[in-house]
Amino acid sequence: MSKPSFSAVVPAAGIGSRMQSALPKQYLSLNGKAVIEHSLKPLLDHDDITHVVVVLSKDDTYFSQLAVACHPKIVLATGGKERVHSVLAGLTQVNTEWVLVHDAARPCLTRDDIDALLQHAKHIGTGAILATLVRDTMKRGNDNGTIAATVCRENLWHALTPQMFLRQQLQQAITQALQQGVSVTDEASAMEASGYQPQLIDGRSDNIKVTRPEDMLLAELYLSQQQN
Repeated sequence: MSKPSFSAVVPAAGIGSRMQSALPKQYLSLNGKAVIEHSLKPLLDHDDITHVVVVLSKDDTYFSQLAVACHPKIVLATGGKERVHSVLAGLTQVNTEWVLVHDAARPCLTRDDIDALLQHAKHIGTGAILATLVRDTMKRGNDNGTIAATVCRENLWHALTPQMFLRQQLQQAITQALQQGVSVTDEASAMEASGYQPQLIDGRSDNIKVTRPEDMLLAELYLSQQQN
């Protein structure tokens, strides 16, 4: 049996309007490097990941200025209107059996979480995502901002990234979902729409997505702790 091969796709064509910054959030400075550089590092450093496709906006002028842009594992692609279109564009540059899709604004990914996904692929052979169990009480709101209901949190998970699937299956699932008008909020949702049941891999809760200004301080703290 041949050894499974892995690559990664990192969609980075968004502008991150909620960050209240002139710079796209993936290019904000975090502990002396751009957020995206932190997000890419554990993928680039992993021996089992052969290349990392970074999907950029056609108007991007920032990535080429980063030191990581010269990394031999980096492959560039041009993104589309929404994240799902960028992921699909990135998949066209992938030639491995498996692909991990990771958010450009998740700078605190650890080697252990990547290993957990890769071991699942090697030993179980099915798609999987990193996730964490919901700990807080969950509320469903009304359009006017009031509470409609309290949602049972049992078996509720926060979906994280990377999300890992067989490249061909993911490409087909996304293409089919777009053709059918299915809302694709992450890669797993496209796979679910095609009848798959991805595995939930318990990931680290510090694998946060930088979305709001206060997230930068939390990411700085987590990165500092991981490096100690």
